[in-house]
Amino acid sequence: MIYGLKQIAQHGASWTAAAIIAAGFAVGVAFVRRQRRLPYPLLDLNLFMRPAFSAAIAAYALSCLAMFGVYIFITQYLQLVLGLDPLRAGLVTVPWALGFVAGSLLAPRLARRVPPLSIFVGGLLAAAAGFLMVLLADRPYGLEAIMAGLIVMSLGMAPVFTIGNEMIITSAPPQRAGSASAISETSAEFSGALGIAVFGSMGTMIYRSGLSAGMPEGIPAQVAETASSTLGAAVAAAHALPTPQADAMLAVARGAFVDALQLSAAVGAVLTLCAAVAAACILRGGSARAQALRDDAA
Repeated sequence: MIYGLKQIAQHGASWTAAAIIAAGFAVGVAFVRRQRRLPYPLLDLNLFMRPAFSAAIAAYALSCLAMFGVYIFITQYLQLVLGLDPLRAGLVTVPWALGFVAGSLLAPRLARRVPPLSIFVGGLLAAAAGFLMVLLADRPYGLEAIMAGLIVMSLGMAPVFTIGNEMIITSAPPQRAGSASAISETSAEFSGALGIAVFGSMGTMIYRSGLSAGMPEGIPAQVAETASSTLGAAVAAAHALPTPQADAMLAVARGAFVDALQLSAAVGAVLTLCAAVAAACILRGGSARAQALRDDAA
């Protein structure tokens, strides 16, 4: 499925890409059907009947999908739009990494005073706010907005990952703890790869559309075609043009890329908000059912 999406981004919609995506979906359905029949399945689908497990997996997967999908644009934005060298661009992302460390260390202590559900949902809402701050990338203070957004995003995501993994493991029966841990890790890897494919494909289409609509006159067709593939290709192709034409083309290309980044950040925020709502509804529904069962037993 991921390969099919990337083919659409690279070559446009086609029956071949659609067939590849359909084949991937069919393989997934066949795999799930087979796992339901096995006495000791590789993927224990019965674990998804547990509200805490389902909520944590859903939030974990959607968070990884949004985070990986947006982050691939941010690194390019720092170097190809703002013109930072690799060292400075890397230093800009250091607070993002430190935010994950700090959030992961603070989450267990915070859980002693605040209900896990509140931390879980609050972290997702904070991460959504971080994504929304990336929408300011086209402003004069775009670098500061990106840095602040990354910090808020990491501080919000860290408790989700930390407490979410604990919820995933502890909600499963002891004999299924290994399977629960494997599902958690697999969901993160798959969602990350899917996020890169989906957001990358969406961003590429927006970039190409914006560049095609605003391409300056007089740009050779071959250079324009090369520049439409990626922003990096546009920067490289600009070296073959006179300075005025190169500057004009790069301004349009960078503007189109920022549009793609902003839309990706908006979609990431929506996905994170959906994860917060889903987690709250599933966990509260599970708590209500558990309380009703206890009342009936009493």
